[in-house]
Amino acid sequence: METGTVGKGGEHVWTGLPPGLLRMRRLLLVVWLGLLAVVVGVLLGLFAGPAWALFALLPLSLLLWGWVLLGRNWRSWRYTERADDLLISRGVLWREETVVPYGRMQLVEVTSGPVERHFGLASLQLHTAAAATDATIPGLDPAEAERLRDRLTELGEARSAGL
Repeated sequence: METGTVGKGGEHVWTGLPPGLLRMRRLLLVVWLGLLAVVVGVLLGLFAGPAWALFALLPLSLLLWGWVLLGRNWRSWRYTERADDLLISRGVLWREETVVPYGRMQLVEVTSGPVERHFGLASLQLHTAAAATDATIPGLDPAEAERLRDRLTELGEARSAGL
């Protein structure tokens, strides 16, 4: 049985999230904040005067800031399959690492909403015996999400049977 992905020097190989997730999140950011900028600019321009329409630059500046932050956040997400557990790491300012032991997994599900399906993405949700350790890996390729679900379910059943 395979015991995880190990690279050179015996270290585990980390897998990042696919670029489709970043594209989806940035597109949503542009759509919502771009729409807000247009609405604010038009409404303030019509009812308060052209000088007030400059407040439409606020959502645009938020858009630029959010664009950068989304990229940093996307790059921070990664996961690796180890011999006894799945390790998920995320966060830029506050790093968070979640260790999910295979034997503690109760349910592994793949979800994909309409926007995710449009971009060819799915999320993997892990439910464990302790609610505090539930974990999610967003924006996976659906085939990878299903592979992980099947593998983690298999490993979870094997580990819990040994308890």
